[in-house]
Amino acid sequence: MGPADSQSHLWTGILLSASLLTAWSPPAAAQLTPSAILPDTTSGEQGVVLCLGPPPTPRPPQAHGRFRESLDKPTISVTQSTVTEYKDGVTFYCDTTELHVTIRWVFQNQSLVLNERMQLSADGKTFTILTVQREDSGTYQCEAWDALEFQSSDAIFLEVNYGPDLIEIKLDSGVPSGEAIEVLEGSTVNFQAEVQSHPDPTYSWIFPNNYILSSTTGTLTIDAVSREHEGMFRCLVNNSATLLTRLGALRVHVLENLTKPQVEAWSLNLVETVGPVNLTCQTAHQRVAVQWFVRDQPLLPSEHLALSDDNMTLVIHSPRRDDTGPYACEIWHWGSRARSDPITLTINYGPDRVEITSGSPPAVVGTVQGKLNSSLTLQCRAESQPEAEYSWVLEHHTGVYTGEQLVIRGLTREHEGICSCTASNSLTSLARSASVMIQVGESLRCSSLSAGAIAGIVIGILAAIALVLGLGYFFYTGKARWPSKGSADGPSPEATPPTSAREQATRPNKPRPVYDNIPEPQGQIGAKKTLVNPEPDIYCRINPSV
Repeated sequence: MGPADSQSHLWTGILLSASLLTAWSPPAAAQLTPSAILPDTTSGEQGVVLCLGPPPTPRPPQAHGRFRESLDKPTISVTQSTVTEYKDGVTFYCDTTELHVTIRWVFQNQSLVLNERMQLSADGKTFTILTVQREDSGTYQCEAWDALEFQSSDAIFLEVNYGPDLIEIKLDSGVPSGEAIEVLEGSTVNFQAEVQSHPDPTYSWIFPNNYILSSTTGTLTIDAVSREHEGMFRCLVNNSATLLTRLGALRVHVLENLTKPQVEAWSLNLVETVGPVNLTCQTAHQRVAVQWFVRDQPLLPSEHLALSDDNMTLVIHSPRRDDTGPYACEIWHWGSRARSDPITLTINYGPDRVEITSGSPPAVVGTVQGKLNSSLTLQCRAESQPEAEYSWVLEHHTGVYTGEQLVIRGLTREHEGICSCTASNSLTSLARSASVMIQVGESLRCSSLSAGAIAGIVIGILAAIALVLGLGYFFYTGKARWPSKGSADGPSPEATPPTSAREQATRPNKPRPVYDNIPEPQGQIGAKKTLVNPEPDIYCRINPSV
């Protein structure tokens, strides 16, 4: 065989080897499967990615020198495209003319994940949702894969009808209102019924007076709210596709524009420590909060100043003299507030400690000294509300003198002794007294002599009296011995006692006055009492404030 034949055999071997390589099929472990080129997807809690079936069998080799044809596009179908939540099931089918392909399912452009409500056929061409839910609503596709390429079907949309769910009625502010709301009289309010439903439901609003208003939206607007709108509003929501109906309710309280309240008390004239005393906040409004103010400051409740459970009543236990106030109460709700006019209490007390003063400047005294025929002024004072009434008594006098001030003109020895002043309060029914000792001394012309001079004067006076008595006795006895000219025809005169002795016999004994430490006021204020026996010149000066 020549060189030409050898070269011919070489090319024949090369062509044969190429033909064998073209017809050779690699082992199954080395084949390129659809799952090898799919995105890497792991199993989740809801299920697994639908990459199903055995690796596809490679297509038969194409004729030598020709390109193979592309995969055919699969088609998708469904038993029903509109279903009702919790009521219906649905089955999807994927049809393809290709024999050796793998079927992959796609939901909302993502690999479909199985869950407990889903089933898949062995060949992967039938996909079933046993009980549909609202989250199953969306687009579905199926894809056919071989070793080299894939084809996707058209998308099909599954519509899931659901609802209406529970209704929540809110104000236009968006704040949940709960089961009841409060609106201000005369205001404009918008109610919004929020509910999940597909398709959109219809709304029927039922007013407290059973008036029905239908609407395609869940909004209700009320202009100029009045007391007629007080009561229960109901909203009826209906879904014509699911044939379900829900009813929501909301109670509306209409708050009035508040008017000024009034603080009332059984008496504004009180007595210290006599209680308790109740102050009441009077108002015609209901469902209002109440706050109390004392001297324009918010009241802090205590054991002395206590509030009732509804704050409508303020209780003052054992009132004190500084509990005069003023007091005010304020009512309010979220849309309005009003405060009462303040009231002031009068707390009557006293009299407190009584003090007797004298002199200038006045000073509290327990003993005062005055000179004969001089004037003496005493002042009596005690803290009291209302102003106390004052009465005076002297130890050796029976009169009772009224007034804050006692003036004695022309002091005598009869003014010596205890002088008492009593302060009394007719509203508190209390009285308190104080006493002062009055001492009366000699006049100025006597007080200037020394003790020796006074003794000499007394001895001289006694000697003069003895001389006069001796001369008188001498003349009297001599006249008795000498006969009188008329002794024959007239009676002999009888001895008459001295004038001083006669007056002493006819003068009655003066009674000693009785001293009363706390006397009752007598007579009119400022009037001088007439005594049986002549009294010194005493009068009372009335304080103009009494």
